[in-house]
This record gives sequence, structure tokens and C-alpha cells, in this order.
Amino acid sequence: MIARSPFRIAMLATAAAALTLTSGCASLGRKGPRDTGYVARDAESLYAAAKERLDRGDVQTAAALFDEVERQHPYSVWARRAQLMGAFAYYLRKDYNKSIETAQRFISIHPGNKDAPYAYYLVALDYYEQISDVDRDQKITEQALTALQDVQRRFPGSQYAADAALKVDLVHDHLAGKEMQIGRFYQRTGQWLASEIRFQNVVDKYQTTSHAPEALYRLTESSLALGLPSEAKKYAAVLGVNYPGSKWYQRAYRLMEQYAPNATAS
Repeated sequence: MIARSPFRIAMLATAAAALTLTSGCASLGRKGPRDTGYVARDAESLYAAAKERLDRGDVQTAAALFDEVERQHPYSVWARRAQLMGAFAYYLRKDYNKSIETAQRFISIHPGNKDAPYAYYLVALDYYEQISDVDRDQKITEQALTALQDVQRRFPGSQYAADAALKVDLVHDHLAGKEMQIGRFYQRTGQWLASEIRFQNVVDKYQTTSHAPEALYRLTESSLALGLPSEAKKYAAVLGVNYPGSKWYQRAYRLMEQYAPNATAS
């Protein structure tokens, strides 16, 4: 799982703070069940209680209280703000599914709202922070990529788009790593054609990632194993042009000298 960065939390918190309205004196209730016991209260007091809990770090109670603002006062301005603040509180709790559900509900009800970019970005982060290691299924990774690209497409000039762009690069690197892992497995088991398809995916889709040099080397290996020295030469040459100082080019050069000297010389 990709760890949260302090910058990301700070940016979300700053955006969330902008949703807060100045409120008058509000009863914050007592500790325990009465804080989230769904006693009828006016929207302003309920929102203030939720925000106070969030500021104190009690994100579980805060999330429940923000939900209660929406439940008791669904048509108030406080309900709209409570939706996003609740999504943020669920994000802090690492209850990503609930955070996504809440943020997407805000988007569906208020698609043109000025805070919509925040909601889209929060959904993207919820997916992004669930990305697991390359040994596991990458469905969440694909969902994170789609959500991050959606932020870039919809809000290209926003601070969220800039951060999303950085994360897209990391997601691409992660997906390329998965392709490399599968390709290496196919090589170890002698499935050379299957391995070549995986490594070609890396070269075609993720050529700017850190895995591209190794992918070109593995394509050189696979081509030689398949009896295609001219193809191997092509991949080794691309590797030499783009990554001349890398260890993967040195290995490819030695491999070609050993197994296809005529192709190297021609």
C-alpha cells in the first residue's frame, strides 16, 4: 500500500477547512453515545460538533456526526458541506469505500459546485491509497489511475491536477512492475512468446517508467530464445540509444555477442 504523504494530508485539510462556515455558540454535547445518538439538533450546532470532533482527531465520531447533519437537514447548506467533510473524515479513518461513496454522492447531487474538484480528488486518493503490492490483483490500481486521470481532465488548472499528475506517474510505474513480474514468470517457465507480450506492453504503454530498460533487455532475451536474432538486435539497439549507460544495455550487448554475433556485426 502506498503511504500517505504529509503534503497530501495538509492539502486535503486546507481544502476541508475552506468548507467550514463561521458558527455561533453551539452545544457540542457530552462524550459518549449522545454525541452520535442522533438526537435532533439544528444543523449549525450539529455541524459545529462534528467539526470540533474532527479538529480533536476523533474522526470516527466526526464522520458519524457529519452523516447526521445530512440525515437531519438534507436540504440545508450545512448538509452539502457535511457531505464533503464526512468524506474527508472517512478518508482519515481509512474507510475508503465509505469515503468514496460519500464523495460520489456529493458529485452526483452537486456536479457543478465549486467544491466538486475536491470531491473528485478525494475519490482518486481513496483508490490510490488502496494500491497493493505487485503480487496482488491490480483492479484497485486501475481504478486509481482512472480517477486520477479524471481529475486531470476535468480540472487541468487546479492544484489537484498537479498532484494527480505526479501520482499517475507512480501508478504507471506500479502497473509496469506488475507486467514485468508476470513476464519474468513466463520466461522462467519457458513461455517465451507470452513473456514477450508482457514486456512489449511495458515498452508500448509505460516507456517513461523505471522498468523500460529492463523490459527492452528481456525482449532481447525472449527474441533470442524464439530464434529471432534480428528482433533481438532491434531491441538491444533501442536499449543502447535510450539507455547507453544502464546495466541492462551492458547485459544485452554481452548477450548478443554470445548468442548472435553475426547479428551484432551486421
